[in-house]
Amino acid sequence: MRYYNVFHISQVEGIEPLSRDKLKDIEPIKEAENILRDYIKRENITLEHTAGDKAYYSPSRDLIHLPLMEQFRDASKYYSTAFHEATHSTMKKTRCNRMEDRKGKVVAFGSDEYSKEELVAEIGSANIMNILGIETKKSFRNSSAYIQSWLQVIKNDIRFVISASGKAEKAVKYILNEA
Repeated sequence: MRYYNVFHISQVEGIEPLSRDKLKDIEPIKEAENILRDYIKRENITLEHTAGDKAYYSPSRDLIHLPLMEQFRDASKYYSTAFHEATHSTMKKTRCNRMEDRKGKVVAFGSDEYSKEELVAEIGSANIMNILGIETKKSFRNSSAYIQSWLQVIKNDIRFVISASGKAEKAVKYILNEA
């Protein structure tokens, strides 16, 4: 067991909490919002938003955690992140069952298994953004760079790129309720 001293931000000198005036007034994209809301409701996934810089999917809690929409530069960046985490949520056994592929394998940050799941999630997110027509040149470049960084970890295994694309397509169809 380890103990950590934790302080409220008001107790730390020189660090200011995120001020409300730095948050942007971002208008949700109706079609993207509907897809995300319908998927989360249909699958009974918990969605939580908090001020911060962490976005993740927790398999043990079946929870998608996102920063506040107002913290993103624009709505497309928010939805790109939201759909990335939603794609991760399809790994669950009752959805697309990618958890089975990971049994007995090391899934630590930077491992091959972690890299493979990140590829699936980012390809899935990019596909949904493209289907919705809300992908921008900048978001496409960001997704491409992110995918390329994970490909380096698995040493550009072209077979896995094809496999990841297939897994991402299955996840996208599941999210869109077309499976």
